[in-house]
Amino acid sequence: MADSPSIRILDPSRCHLGEGPSYDPATDTAWWVDILENRLFELPLREGAGPAKVHALPFMASDVAAIDAERHLLSAEDGLYLRTIRDGRLSLFCPLEAGDAGTRSNDGRVHPSGALWISTMGRDAEPGRGAIYHVAGTRVTRLFSGLTIPNGIAFSPDGATGYFVDTNEGVLRRVALDPTTGLPVAEPETHYDHSGGEGGIDGAAVDAEGLIWTARFGGACLDAYSPAGERVRSVPVPVRQPTCPTFAGRGLDHLLVTAAYEGMDAAERAADPEHGRTLLVALGTRGLLEPAFRLDA
Repeated sequence: MADSPSIRILDPSRCHLGEGPSYDPATDTAWWVDILENRLFELPLREGAGPAKVHALPFMASDVAAIDAERHLLSAEDGLYLRTIRDGRLSLFCPLEAGDAGTRSNDGRVHPSGALWISTMGRDAEPGRGAIYHVAGTRVTRLFSGLTIPNGIAFSPDGATGYFVDTNEGVLRRVALDPTTGLPVAEPETHYDHSGGEGGIDGAAVDAEGLIWTARFGGACLDAYSPAGERVRSVPVPVRQPTCPTFAGRGLDHLLVTAAYEGMDAAERAADPEHGRTLLVALGTRGLLEPAFRLDA
């Protein structure tokens, strides 16, 4: 079922490769990154608060995760970094494929246990260079390898199911988890097969009813999948290449959605007037706030 909810262009900035959105309910603030331009964006969601404040980063970062009122965790090209919100000070928390200059971080999401699932991929999306890791404190465990563009990391409300996709393959997968740790207890299974469909499944977020909301890169829409593995809703968006959603707003009833113009030529950008812009989409459904990352997990 397709519908057209209220959609707000959150900020006029265009992201080359927008990703990793995060929402802070205490300050009603949205955060997101532009991976390829080494930028971190900060913007309160109240009307008239823009434009976004842009923080230059010394590295590619792909995901913003909350820790506490003072700090974020940034997933970067060589590791995970603590960032002090007040002054932007960065310190390495733990390395991640630091010895491989040919890879960078990509999609990530914090499990209800406080552990982070974070993916890596080849800088040029080389086949098979990608992986997904489980990070509990500074303990890093590789869960899945041989992926190309790992994305769609999300978790059921009870933490007992994990989701992920290799965008290059197009198959959204589910895997049974230990809800107390976020570690798999079985092998992944096919949840929805989008291979051969228009666009590619990118980032994901789960709502309070357990629907998995995904951005369809190249498909100009958001899709919702039921826990049973059916596509139950599609929402058109005014960007051709949406990349990642997260729930935001005081009622957690909006999706904060990043986008990209990566790979688009001048004609394609002209045909996509809002290319690369970050959106706020009113869904009429309540979402879940991504948990904070536990430093001592």
